[in-house]
This record gives sequence, structure tokens and C-alpha cells, in this order.
Amino acid sequence: MAKANVFNMAGQQVGEIELSDAVFGIEPNTAVVHEVVKNHLANCRQGTQSALTRAEVSGGGKKPWRQKGTGHARQGSTRAPQWTHGGIVFAPKPRTYRYTLNKKVKRLALKSALSAKAASGDILVVDGLKLDEVKTKAMKGFLDSIQAGKSVVITPEVEKNVVLSARNIPGVITTTAKVLSVYDIVNANRLVVDKAALAIIEEVFA
Repeated sequence: MAKANVFNMAGQQVGEIELSDAVFGIEPNTAVVHEVVKNHLANCRQGTQSALTRAEVSGGGKKPWRQKGTGHARQGSTRAPQWTHGGIVFAPKPRTYRYTLNKKVKRLALKSALSAKAASGDILVVDGLKLDEVKTKAMKGFLDSIQAGKSVVITPEVEKNVVLSARNIPGVITTTAKVLSVYDIVNANRLVVDKAALAIIEEVFA
């Protein structure tokens, strides 16, 4: 059974906690994780690129020169793709790149990502992750003391003081236990998890 170190808000290690094998102890499936990350990035694409085809470019109605006898290649329009200011061949148009994956696939990817972090010892549990006031310096000092680095801070519910204190720290994002993102987990070096949030993760995703 995997274990994680438990810290207090002073950055001191106060013990260890056992992690559920059902969530943090499976064999990571890298192919599924890759598929879910690819899906996340595709769904983030705006798809607003657009260019004009030769039918949409203004002008070009007059034949530039007569068909034969000029020594030039025959041309029918100055808006053909080979001309400057001409239309684009197979011009990109606004489209959506969004597609869906099965729930079981996303669940397996999440467990795989969490298990990989647990196996590498990159899950840090905090006994009561709360701040009395919005203070970026205090939050950064705490994360530095536990050597969190580029990390995802996970709380049981939205902790306003934690969210506002962490939002200006480069490489640090905050989320809640029920809306974990595989991309965020894979992209972070460490997970900083509130002890109560850990219980929710094990209950919801087991």
C-alpha cells in the first residue's frame, strides 16, 4: 500500500498516511493517460482560424490577358491561388475540435495519473490546508517549505483564501477534490492535497 507524508501549515512533517490501493495503487496505463490529455488539449482549441477561398476573395472577375498568343500561361482570374492576393486552396474554416471519451476511460486515466504520482512520492498531504487571510507570501512560504514547486493544490471545497493566495504564484494552480483534471496532474511536479480532500478522492473515485 502506498504512503504519503503528512505536513502541517508550518511545513513540518507530522506523520504518514496510507493511500487507497483502489485509487493510488493501480498499474498506470500510459496509453489511456495520453488519450485523455490529447482529448483535453483538443477540447481547449478555439478553432477560430479562417481564410478565404478563391470564390470568396473580392475581385478577379476579368480575365487578365487573352487566352493565346501572349507567351504567358493561360489565366482566367487574378484571384487564383497561384496569384498574389489570390484565394487559399482548401482554406481553413472555423470548426470545433471537441470530441468525447467514455467515462470509464477518463476514470482509468485519473487513477493512473494519481497512482504514478503516489509511486514517485510526489503526493504531499496537508493536515488542514487553510489560511486566515489572503496572503500570497504566506502561501508561497508554505509551498516552499514542503518543496512543492510546480504543483496542484487540492482542497475539499473552494477555499477562497487559498485560491486567491495561490493564483499569482507561477506554476501553482488550485482545484477541488471532485473536479480533478488528468492534464493538470500530469503537468504538475507534485500534488498538495488537503487531508479532507484526500478522503473525498478515495470515496468518489474508488
